[in-house]
Amino acid sequence: MQIGGLVPFTLSDFPGEIAATCFVQGCNFSCPFCHNRPLIPRSSPEAAEAGTEKILSFLSRRKGKVTALVVSGGEPTLQQDLDDFLEQVKALGLKVKLDTNGSRPKVLKRLLEKDLLDFVAMDVKAPWEKYHVLAGRPVDTGVLEQSVKLILDCGIRCLFRTTFVPGLLDHEDIEKIRGILPSGAPYRVQPYVKPALAA
Repeated sequence: MQIGGLVPFTLSDFPGEIAATCFVQGCNFSCPFCHNRPLIPRSSPEAAEAGTEKILSFLSRRKGKVTALVVSGGEPTLQQDLDDFLEQVKALGLKVKLDTNGSRPKVLKRLLEKDLLDFVAMDVKAPWEKYHVLAGRPVDTGVLEQSVKLILDCGIRCLFRTTFVPGLLDHEDIEKIRGILPSGAPYRVQPYVKPALAA
């Protein structure tokens, strides 16, 4: 696992749980509004040094105080040893939430079949015809549709979400996204917050 960072405590990323959030290195999208652009490259020296052992050691020490781990990114499903990592997290008695862009439904299906996930949040970035703009590159929206169906059919907690970026999305786009998702699917539109400039 290429770990790009760790937030040791959050009450908002996994509703109802006291969680830590780890960010993996590497993403197959290049969203122009991304808050985590340093995580887009597939590897970095910093990520190589901050590997899974440090995360697992931290979680082990916090056992009883932290109840869950959120795995975000980057795009976690690109990680070769994600299954093994999540198995070790679950062995600590923790719940797992996966944040994903939905681009790798085969990986998602495998993780669900292994019962390694307790919550899945998928970003639905735009209406299908506009997806390449918000993702920053061509996207096979058919695989995204597969992921939406997998998530809705799996029986665990889920959330679909869109970051509303003025100038890239409008309210008509949001209505089109709502039409993509089946009626009753948990969906949230979150406002884009411009990252603060580095000092």
